[in-house]
Amino acid sequence: MSNRRKFIKQSGLGAIGLSLLPQISFGKNKNIKLTILHTNDMHSHIHPFTSGRNKGLGGMAERAALIKKIRNQEEHVLLLDAGDIFQGTPYFNFYGGELEFKLMSEMKYDAVTLGNHDFDNGLKGLKEQLPHANFPFLIANYDFSDTILKDTFKPYKVFRKGDLKIGVFGIGIELDGLVPKKLYQNTVYQDPIISANHYATLLKQKEKCDLVVCISHLGFKYKSNKLSDMVLASQTRDIDLIIGGHTHTFLKKPAKQLNLDGKQVLINQVGWAGINIGKIDFYFNQIDGDKKVFGRSIFVKNSLKRA
Repeated sequence: MSNRRKFIKQSGLGAIGLSLLPQISFGKNKNIKLTILHTNDMHSHIHPFTSGRNKGLGGMAERAALIKKIRNQEEHVLLLDAGDIFQGTPYFNFYGGELEFKLMSEMKYDAVTLGNHDFDNGLKGLKEQLPHANFPFLIANYDFSDTILKDTFKPYKVFRKGDLKIGVFGIGIELDGLVPKKLYQNTVYQDPIISANHYATLLKQKEKCDLVVCISHLGFKYKSNKLSDMVLASQTRDIDLIIGGHTHTFLKKPAKQLNLDGKQVLINQVGWAGINIGKIDFYFNQIDGDKKVFGRSIFVKNSLKRA
């Protein structure tokens, strides 16, 4: 417990993963491995669960330890989150998101997108906490022009890892009917498919990215015709990977969906509350041009707590 408290005060460190060698385009100069770590729907869970079926699992100190371990082992790592950082424990009620952002900053998240619960303290509440977030929020289909968050967020960002260029953009769920209007005010929701096609094409064709990643809070899939990550993948092109959230879906391995060009898109989501961290290993190989998919999934819970 003392170590966990120390992390919450300073920095942190532990827990989970999943691994796959997927179908992708290739890097230009040499063989490169890229590891993408991801979370979603953390919902202000700072500590491990203390009861129920998830007892002893999760915890931000434990998650940070695993992230640190993987970064020490791998040369090229990206850490992403698919939204709903806020709401779910008294920590959010008391600190309004400050603690969550500070701890994620200590873990050095590379990029996150917005979930519907990240509006739970309104635009003013979100804006007040942003100085504590030392990572970019990417959202391509929300227009904040007529709000206090005008010019605050970017739609995408390009990361360089060795000889690789990785383009990442964010897509949010429709707020109307899900979030009270007074909380999101004049935020304009734009069509996710149109926005995703625009930015994926820009990243792949103009920015010449080797990998295009969408961090989405649409939800994995629905029984209805509601727009989901599976639908988004099928109605777009140039996206290689969708990191999802919202539906709290535990996937033991990434799902696959063909896009408009008949190319495979990987889709992954790892439940909620920080119980799991997704880990996807991309191997870029220019020598033999092999684009086959190799891999397996590892659904590992908090090994530190099980020891």
